[in-house]
Amino acid sequence: MNAAETGRAGEAAAQEFLRGAGYEICATNWRSGHYELDIVARKDDTLHFVEVKTRREASLTPPSAAATRRKFLALKHAAAHYLAISRWQGEVQFDLASVIRGNDGTYRIELVEQAMESHW
Repeated sequence: MNAAETGRAGEAAAQEFLRGAGYEICATNWRSGHYELDIVARKDDTLHFVEVKTRREASLTPPSAAATRRKFLALKHAAAHYLAISRWQGEVQFDLASVIRGNDGTYRIELVEQAMESHW
């Protein structure tokens, strides 16, 4: 499995995890121009923008290491664009789904809620 396939599989695993935790998936791999969001989900009265980072079990760096300040700035701009189009008026939260693909093909997922604070 190459890196792109690992990433897609990690995003699918994160979606399943979120559904199991009571989230409604609103959009996946949302794109508009150069804006991109991995998962947009709703739980209760909050819209969650979930950045998914996936690594193989033997990786030298954890998935969270790929969630850089620059990446979150891009996520914030994409979210602002999504909100303008969707006209969402409720609460918004930025989360990180840290996904590790085990050698046996299973996935360990940690959801880091409010991984980034937005100061609109």
